[in-house]
Amino acid sequence: MTLDDEHTRGFFNSVSMASEAILDSARKDELIHVYSHLDADGIAAAGIIAKALNRLDARFRIRITQWLDEKSLDEIIAEKPHTVIFTDLGTEYVAQLRRKAPEIKVIALDHHQVEERPAEVSDGSIYVNPHLFSIDGSRDISGSGVVYFVAKSMDPVNVDLAPIAIVGALGDLQDKYDQRMLGGLNRKIVDDAVDAGLLTVEKDLIFFGRETRPIHKALASTTSPYIPEISGAEDKSLAFLASLGIKPKEDDKWRALRDLSEDEKKKLCSALANHMLARGLHYEISNLIGHVYTLTREEPWTPTRDGREFAVLLNAAGRMGKPGLGIAICTGDRGSALEDAISILEEYRWTINKYLGWITEKPERLKELENIYLVYGEDFIDEKIIGAVSSILSTNLPNPEKPLIAYAKAKDGEILKFSARTTDAVASRGVNLGKIMQIAAGKCLGKGGGHDVAAGAQVPVENVDAFIKLVNELVGKALAGETF
Repeated sequence: MTLDDEHTRGFFNSVSMASEAILDSARKDELIHVYSHLDADGIAAAGIIAKALNRLDARFRIRITQWLDEKSLDEIIAEKPHTVIFTDLGTEYVAQLRRKAPEIKVIALDHHQVEERPAEVSDGSIYVNPHLFSIDGSRDISGSGVVYFVAKSMDPVNVDLAPIAIVGALGDLQDKYDQRMLGGLNRKIVDDAVDAGLLTVEKDLIFFGRETRPIHKALASTTSPYIPEISGAEDKSLAFLASLGIKPKEDDKWRALRDLSEDEKKKLCSALANHMLARGLHYEISNLIGHVYTLTREEPWTPTRDGREFAVLLNAAGRMGKPGLGIAICTGDRGSALEDAISILEEYRWTINKYLGWITEKPERLKELENIYLVYGEDFIDEKIIGAVSSILSTNLPNPEKPLIAYAKAKDGEILKFSARTTDAVASRGVNLGKIMQIAAGKCLGKGGGHDVAAGAQVPVENVDAFIKLVNELVGKALAGETF
């Protein structure tokens, strides 16, 4: 979409309001609590606000969570913070918290869809959300991007945090413009980073570890796209390269993807596309090449140098229960925190491949319904990782015209965590997964929401069948052009 001046002016006015409110809290030495989501975008958002608050010598603490509920809000109130900042967690919690504790100043920095424009109250609650100004929060700016603009408004020195916001946007799969490019307000952040000498942008192969790993390891480590028989299998990856006549070594040194010639890159792309199509997976060669975002101040051969690899590192930290490592890396720690996070990353990738292998092992675990695909994660898939699994699977469906819904059981055994994914093409036909998950979850005594192409829900386990049936029906109605 084209961002017009009126919309961006309104957005940046709200950015200024949030900036002033946070600066006021810092000047008054008020206790600030920050709550953010556990995915890459949420951790990047938390890292940006942490660095900005630290530069102000503000008193603050940060908590990373998968979602908030009534119990969480009661815990917040009991801790008696002066100011609460929600980042990348939605905006519905603001009104709930305001009703329970009107004395708390609440600031929501978010990019998820909102049902209607919140009523900003006179005693300090502030909403910064692109959707309030007709800006698409699923592709034009991420949660960490919203936080970045607020941090930059607080102090221009925070422009050095632009690369972290880019990492967050890539982690949220916002590279949806031509050839996997970041656009919209994200483009403004890219320009900030490039102008500051912190980033370069070029077109190249997009695989995990393109900067840090030998070719066969990069292919085996790639899960987006998930490549059957190659992802998670280094020996088969080596054999695949050998069948193409691509040498993994030169002068006894391993070659990285960036070392391939243009002819080798074309040969590899074509062979991978044929390999996936032969296995019934819809994937275009063009999707294997795109814009690559390199953080120039980061050391070569480290996972923080490539923007997408950095995002996976943060996602791994959050999903594997170590979000503090991710925040530390975002704020500049390149010592023990980075070493620990790299170890967590390897464990995370092994876990992802284990889950993907488990799903493909038995066809009935990926069930095709009338209007959706359904993945039964049961007790096997960790609820914190179900979103990553659904994102990977959704890029390789036999029929890409159907959204994918995956679920796993929460640790308490009483709630099921659902994750929904679809393509921009399906969304353009009227399917808004955020709205569908919100409506269906609400009717099943749960909560849901998100973006048009990526959403989630928490539903009581006893209502799982009713929820799935309702989601399937609502997707069908949306595809048929019906309103609901």
